[in-house]
Amino acid sequence: MNRPPLVVSIGDPAGIGPELALKAWLQRDTQARPFFVVADPVHLRTLARELGWDVPVSEIEPAAATMAYAQALPVVALRHAFDGTGNDAHGVIEAITRAVEFVRQGAASALVTNPIAKQRLYAAGFQFPGHTEYLGDLAARHWGGTPQPVMMIWSPALAVVPLTIHVPLKDVPGLLSKDAIIATARIVAHDLATRFGLERPRLALSGLNPHAGESGSMGREEIDIIIPAIRQLQAEGLDVRGPLPADTMFHPAARARYDAALCMYHDQALIPAKTLAFDDGVNVTLGLPFVRTSPDHGTAFDIAGKGLANPSSLLAALQLAARLTP
Repeated sequence: MNRPPLVVSIGDPAGIGPELALKAWLQRDTQARPFFVVADPVHLRTLARELGWDVPVSEIEPAAATMAYAQALPVVALRHAFDGTGNDAHGVIEAITRAVEFVRQGAASALVTNPIAKQRLYAAGFQFPGHTEYLGDLAARHWGGTPQPVMMIWSPALAVVPLTIHVPLKDVPGLLSKDAIIATARIVAHDLATRFGLERPRLALSGLNPHAGESGSMGREEIDIIIPAIRQLQAEGLDVRGPLPADTMFHPAARARYDAALCMYHDQALIPAKTLAFDDGVNVTLGLPFVRTSPDHGTAFDIAGKGLANPSSLLAALQLAARLTP
């Protein structure tokens, strides 16, 4: 049975998301899962014309997306048209909200989000730290429960999960806890098994301090927090090892021994991930009742509208979303 198409939220219209969507359609694989975009069709038509790209834009309802896809980029029109002012933030939020609704209704099989600029949304009253937290709130509203979204950066070379994300480095030790590590590791192991098809996922946990603390001589977080969490996870039957020194856990031989690395802070996880897979890394949100992927980069305002943006990460995000919803 054919699965419903993927839905793409357009992201910030002043960033590279719109031209990535146009390029992704131009480079479409006719055998791959179709996608449709929640966007302002006039904005996309204007951008395609300015860039000299032959991308017909077809304004559709989701049920018509698959049929339209072969001949045109299918677009569900926003109620908030993009006008190049601060009001665009409302359209950005609407695109995310409606895209999640389409997944909930079964009109789309998975969500792929283009990059947003959080500061622009805050000025419009957006109350969430970022995409991931907003998606968690939408999941709770539509599916119930209390989802705990977990960010994983995935590529064929490496999958990483930062335990703390967009916080100052000085705050990281105070935010780490045994319970938080255990809860995150359970979600990662569950989704790697149920969505990625790994029978018994292997997780590696980094230390926080250099050399994983060297038995407490460079900090006690490993002894007091990380090791107790690992022991409990192992007692639950999960394949977990660590804490490992972060400076030696990302070379090829080390990566071959685990399926995902759980790291204590943002850069500890994302520096190796973006070094190894800058163009084809994918941001995957685990712990949600639906599949969400995203390019692993930002809005790139400096090159937006010039036709220079590389669509590889969006194409990888589309491919992974289709893979996770077979």
